[in-house]
Amino acid sequence: QVQLVESGGGLVQAGGSLRLSCAASGRTFSNLHMAWFRQAPGKEREFVVGVSRSGGSTNLADSVKGRFTISRDNTKNTVYLQMNGLKPEDTANYYCAADSAYYTTWRGDAMDYWGKGTLVTVSS
Repeated sequence: QVQLVESGGGLVQAGGSLRLSCAASGRTFSNLHMAWFRQAPGKEREFVVGVSRSGGSTNLADSVKGRFTISRDNTKNTVYLQMNGLKPEDTANYYCAADSAYYTTWRGDAMDYWGKGTLVTVSS
């Protein structure tokens, strides 16, 4: 089992920045592909960004390219989501997720473990 705990959410004005963290425990972190998903009120959950087990490869949704960056520190068992240039449409609950498979599709149904989420609210 893997436990994922997100932190760093909050209220920010449009154009501002936030950094989310996700601390993992319970399994060798470097064997996990890590991702962030989000779900806005009344909308389906969507993939935001993912990072490979080594940190050498990332995948970003088009809506956040150029604004969001994912990174991981395998010595601290933590993955980070740096969000810059935030927009009101980025308002959502942000969830950390992990895939233990050798290859990942970054699909939500491929993720084996989920955190409980952290709320990000961007005011206009």
